[in-house]
Amino acid sequence: MMNERSWFRIGVLVLGFLFLYVPIVSLVVYSFNESRLVTVWGGFSTKWYAALMQNEQILGAAWLSLKVAALSATIAVALGTLAGMVLARFGPFRGRTLLSGLTTAPLVMPEVITGLSLLLLFVTMEQLIGWPAGRGMTTIVLAHITFTMAFVTVVVQSRLAQIDESLEEAAQDLGARPAKVFFLVTLPIIAPALLSGWLLAFTLSLDDLVISSFVAGPGSTTLPMVVFSKVRLGVSPDINALATILIAIVAVGVVIAGVAMSRQQKARDRDAQMALAANQQMIESMKRT
Repeated sequence: MMNERSWFRIGVLVLGFLFLYVPIVSLVVYSFNESRLVTVWGGFSTKWYAALMQNEQILGAAWLSLKVAALSATIAVALGTLAGMVLARFGPFRGRTLLSGLTTAPLVMPEVITGLSLLLLFVTMEQLIGWPAGRGMTTIVLAHITFTMAFVTVVVQSRLAQIDESLEEAAQDLGARPAKVFFLVTLPIIAPALLSGWLLAFTLSLDDLVISSFVAGPGSTTLPMVVFSKVRLGVSPDINALATILIAIVAVGVVIAGVAMSRQQKARDRDAQMALAANQQMIESMKRT
């Protein structure tokens, strides 16, 4: 009975992986297609990668998307960390429920509603104070900060809720000021959460299409907008090449993260073994005395 269950689980797992990765593998294969038709194999060729490197529209959109994603993720981490600290460490206070609702609303808000509301906000601000002057990179960054900050806040708040507050209290008892406690005690502990939040915000910003379509201007087209416009007119092989490059970058990042996490786990296990050995030696020495 257990053998049948094991085979069933393995089969379901294999089917799941095939469903997820066969389309990706086919996309990578057809990025090396000689033919202009993406579904007809015409022989092996790398000409579409060369064509991609000469496509100024895609390269410009990719560079804009990277700048927007990096800037919005950095600011979102700063603001999300402050919001997470307030919600996790300041206890009950007036307006806490409102603040929690405002920071988490973008998580469940449809992107169409968020994009439309931000567009109306930017238009109204331009009419009242003259800023922002038109839609462009600035409005895209502000829009991406608005919805990515919510994800960072949730990640940081959950990490702070798991930290033993006695560590921070011990540092304060030793004379450290709150700012010093935050930078020397709290910040190193939540650093993995900050990195995770930054990567999540960067990915969401880089992948966003709906909100960017509302707040972008004529001269600020992001990479997802360019890809979507090309797909509507028919997929071209250079899009397959672009997708293959992005897949390779993500794969390299996953491998690097996996190796780093494995090394950190080995270091923690080694430190735990050393601490256990030192504790046993101390116990033995106390018994001898």
